[in-house]
Amino acid sequence: MIIIIIGVLLIALSTASLKTQLPIKNMQSVKWLGIVLIIIGIFSKCLVTVKPGDVGVKVLFGKVNEKNVLKSGLHVINPLVNVVMFDVRTQNYTMSAVHDEGDKEGDDAIRVLTRDGLEITVDLSVLYSVIPNNAPKILTGIGEDYEEKIIRPLTRTRIRDNAVFYQAVELYSDKRDEFQNKIFASIEKEFLKRGLKLEQLLIRNISLPESVKKSIEGKINAEQESQKMTYVLSREKQEAERKRVEAQGIADYQKIINTGLTEQQIKYEQIKALKELAKSDNAKIIVMGSKSGEVLINTGN
Repeated sequence: MIIIIIGVLLIALSTASLKTQLPIKNMQSVKWLGIVLIIIGIFSKCLVTVKPGDVGVKVLFGKVNEKNVLKSGLHVINPLVNVVMFDVRTQNYTMSAVHDEGDKEGDDAIRVLTRDGLEITVDLSVLYSVIPNNAPKILTGIGEDYEEKIIRPLTRTRIRDNAVFYQAVELYSDKRDEFQNKIFASIEKEFLKRGLKLEQLLIRNISLPESVKKSIEGKINAEQESQKMTYVLSREKQEAERKRVEAQGIADYQKIINTGLTEQQIKYEQIKALKELAKSDNAKIIVMGSKSGEVLINTGN
C-alpha cells in the first residue's frame, strides 16, 4: 500500500510541475516511475503468503468472508481485500502468582472461596487453539483479542463456580484431579461455542493460608502414621499366626514319632549309623551291648 501511495505522489508531482512549468528536470521520467510503482504495489497486493500454522480471513470494506479461509501457502486475491491472520497452533495462556511467569505481569493467580469458606490461590495454564474454519466467526463475533475477552474471564469464572463444591483440604489432597476435570468439562463447551478448542487445562499449583496448610499437613501425616501402624499390626498378626502353625506342626510331628516309632526301627537306624562309621579308614568302632542299647566308642588310628 505504501508503494502505491508513493507512486501516486510521484505522478501528482510530475503533473503539477508540467502545469506550472517549474524548473524540474526529467518530470516525465518521474511520472513513469510513479506509474511503475503503482503497478508493482497493485501486483504485490494481489499476492498473499500465509505462514505455516496460520490461516487468513479475507475482509473487503469491513465485510468478513466467512466461506473462504486461506490456508498456509501463496494465494492470489483481490488487491482491495485485507487479510487478517490467525494463529491456529496450540497456544498457552497462564495465570500465575509468580511475577513474569504468567501472561500478565505481577500476581495474576485466581483467588477462590471453597465450601468451608477458606480462600485458596490457584495457578493455572490453559492450552487451546483456534479452530481454522471458525476463524471468520471469531473475527466477526469476538475480534482478534479473544484471549482477553474469552480465555481469561471465562476460565477464572468457571474455576470460582466449581471451587465452592469442595473443601480446601480436598483440593489440596485427593480431589485435585476431579476438580481439574470438572473445570475442563465446563470450559470446553463454552470454548466450542465461540470457535475455540480447549486442548488441556493444567492446575499448576494450589496455595492455602499457612495456618491451614500446616493443619492439613498434620492431618495427612497422622493418617499416614495410622496406616503405617495398621500395616505393622497386620504383619505382627501374620507372624504370630506363622509361629503358631509352625509350633503346631512340630508338636504333631513329635506326636507321630512318639506313637509310631518302635524298638525295632530304632535298632535299624543304629545299625545304619554303624555301617557308615565302619566305612571310614581312620576310625575304629567298638560296639558294646547293654539292655538299654549299644554304646559306641569311635577312636582314630
